[in-house]
Formats: sequence, C-alpha cells, structure tokens
Amino acid sequence: MKNKIQRYGRSIIIGSSAIFLIMVLMTFLDMIIIPYGNMEEIVSVYLFWAIVASLVTHHFNYLKTKVPVLLKIAGLFLFLIFINIYDESADKPQNYLTLSFAVSWFSILVYFIMPSFFIKYSKGYFGALLGVVLYANIFYEGEEKFEHIQNLIGISIPILFTLWIYEQWRWIKSLKNEKAKAELQLLKSQINPHFFFNTLNNLYGLTVEKSDKAPEVVLKLGDMMRYTIYEGKEERVPIQDEIQYLENYIELHKIRYQKNVQVHFINSVISDFQIAPLLYIILVENAFKHGVETLIENAYIFIEIEEAGNSVSFTIENNFDRAMQDNRVGIGLENLKKRLELIYPNKYTFDEIKSVNTYKTLLTIDLS
Repeated sequence: MKNKIQRYGRSIIIGSSAIFLIMVLMTFLDMIIIPYGNMEEIVSVYLFWAIVASLVTHHFNYLKTKVPVLLKIAGLFLFLIFINIYDESADKPQNYLTLSFAVSWFSILVYFIMPSFFIKYSKGYFGALLGVVLYANIFYEGEEKFEHIQNLIGISIPILFTLWIYEQWRWIKSLKNEKAKAELQLLKSQINPHFFFNTLNNLYGLTVEKSDKAPEVVLKLGDMMRYTIYEGKEERVPIQDEIQYLENYIELHKIRYQKNVQVHFINSVISDFQIAPLLYIILVENAFKHGVETLIENAYIFIEIEEAGNSVSFTIENNFDRAMQDNRVGIGLENLKKRLELIYPNKYTFDEIKSVNTYKTLLTIDLS
C-alpha cells in the first residue's frame, strides 16, 4: 500500500510538472494567451490538465496496451479542435455542437483512463447533465441559457475529481482493513501452536510418571482443542464460554502438578457480553509457566474477572522465583498486545505491575 501511494505521488509530481512546462513553452511560442487577470480560470485549466497528465503517467503501462483506443481519442481531440476553429471563424463561439462534443470527449477520456470509476458513476453523471440542460431550458433563454449550461457542466470536472479522490480514500482504507485482518489471522494462528506446545509438555510429564490422570487430561485437552479450533476462529464468543475455557485450563494444570498450588478464580460477570476469543488464556499460561513452575512451594495464582458498565476487567496475580526469572518477553504476550490493538483500538488498558517476587496484570476492555 505504501508503494502504491508513492507511485501516485510520483505520478502527480510528473504530471503537474509536465503540464506546467508545456504551458510555459506554449506561452513563449505565442500558441496560447494566459489571462493573468482571471486566476480562477488559470487554476481550473491547469488543475484539469495536471490531473489528466497525472492519470496518464500513473496508468502509462496500461495505456501502452491500448494504443488503438488512444489513437481514436487523439482523432476525437483533433476533431474537437477543428470544430472549435470552425466556430471561431464562423463567429459562433457559443455553439451546442462544440459543447456536446466537448462533453462527449471528456466522458470518453474519463472512461478509458478510469473505466471502473466511470462505470460506477456514469448514471449519476449523465443524469446530472440531463438535469442541467432541462433546468437551463426551463428557466433561461437565448445566449443566457447557453452560458448557464456551459458553467454548470464545467462544475462536473471538480465534482468528478472529488469523487475520484473519495474512491481512492475508500480503497486505501479497505487495504488497511484487509491488512489488519491478515495480521490478526496470523496472530491467531500463532496462538494455537504456542498453547498446545505447553499443554503437550504437561501431558508428557504425566505419561512419564504413568499417572492415572493422563486419560482425564487427554479428554480435557480434546475439549480445549475443539474450542480453540472452532471458537477460536470466530470474531466474538460469549464471555462465559471464554471463562469456562480458562477454568478447564486451570483444572488441567491442577491435575498435572504434584505440589500444592493455590489457585483462586473469582468470576462476577453476569452479563452476556461478547468478546474476542483466546485473549485471557495467554495471561493464565504465563502465570503458570513463569510463576508456578519456578517455585517449589507456596505458589499461588489469583484471578478475578468483573464487569463495570460495558467494561470487563481481568486481573491476574502470581508469585515467582526471582532467581529463575526469564526477562525476555514471550511471543504469547506480544501477540496479545498486538491483537488488542487490532481488535480494540483505544478501547482497552493493559497494565503490568512487577515487584520483587510477584507479577500482576490488569486488562480492562470496553465491550460497548
């Protein structure tokens, strides 16, 4: 997308510069006379041809494949010049034939340079032209009628240009949305291997110990895999389902550990909120991995999830062995922060509090 914008910028610079040099050269050769007393006309004419030249520059490779069509447009342009010269020699500068041909030539030019844009707005464009003609015929007569038609049709050029700018803005915005969706999907795909790698390590420990709890772990792991695969790809899930998923994860770890681990989970959410899946699991995983697993005894994890209005706050605190602490930031926590930024921009707070041997995280999300 950045390269696309840069190409547009280069095309505008090249097109505008080329038209400026051509106007200077034609003025020097007395081929045109610039009415310096009418700056609006000068700016309008310059902007029109600068836009045309910029579009031609930007779509040059495409236009090279349309040489026969371009030759036809050039023929129409020469015919327009011929009619204009004829009108001037016949002392009839205000001629409907000239105006009609000019409008037709401009329409054909826009169609071949920006076909999709022209097709999208063609009905509105030609409808507006018809309305202009009807309006002038009803309310004006003679030369005054022609002048009003000419002036109103001239307004169509900046209107079309404004619409084109709007279409480019929408296109760039859609690219950003697609990019964000692609990044989010990539982050989701990284969550599953990260989680199951840790869980399979837990299961491996039980099988080595030949624990009778291994079958129960397999069943719970199957339920969690089912949730991760099917619910994890949804944009939103019921928050109670997400909480149940966390409780299953905690129970699975309790089965594995032989040491005494105090886990307190307080859930006071009663509303039927919808939330992005697999957000909280990263924080719970880290509490077990970097807290419980580093301590021989007195390990604890405190979890509380509560609602306040349209917001849900998730607090988790655990202790850890400072001597075994790894200061590197894990991929899971980095992914969580990126997902929050993509899904809930400006609608969440994420705070980390680290003391000598405790670590606390508070995540608040506005779900309105």
